[in-house]
Amino acid sequence: MILVRGRKVFMVRMVVKDMSEEKVPIYIPKSLYEKVKKQVEESSGEFKSVEEYVVFVLEELVKEEEEETYTPEEEEEIKKRLKALGYL
Repeated sequence: MILVRGRKVFMVRMVVKDMSEEKVPIYIPKSLYEKVKKQVEESSGEFKSVEEYVVFVLEELVKEEEEETYTPEEEEEIKKRLKALGYL
């Protein structure tokens, strides 16, 4: 459910794949909500709601952050390779 609070902020309740998982409110500026709403409307049914879109984007961002973590040894190896290629 989306609840309007004031003129600039909406409350978005997170929808998760596991429906038994607890939900928490997220507050976003109204202007951002309107942009996301437009994206949802233009998604040709890929997203059914702003909540679903927000959950998708946040899950992708978190997954991306987790995937891009390198150990110090891996970072050093990458630096060596980039230096050998002339990038550093």
